[in-house]
Amino acid sequence: MLLVRRRWVEASVMGTPADESEASDEFTPEKRLEASNTRLIKAGIKTIPDMETLQECVAYENAHQNRTQILRRLKWKAEELREDEE
Repeated sequence: MLLVRRRWVEASVMGTPADESEASDEFTPEKRLEASNTRLIKAGIKTIPDMETLQECVAYENAHQNRTQILRRLKWKAEELREDEE
């Protein structure tokens, strides 16, 4: 049940059916950060694949809503990506 729900959330963020496996780097910062519910935004941040995409999301958030909680999650994602690079 949890896996089905997770796939539904990921599909909602990505705008694709859950059984399609498109690369998550095809999604704009707007699609990742302008969801109507915080779970979708969290999933959008969780699926950021690289630093370039992350930087685009940070720039987008700074220019639009500048939400502290979202910027904090983006910072945590940056730390995670840096650890993965090492």
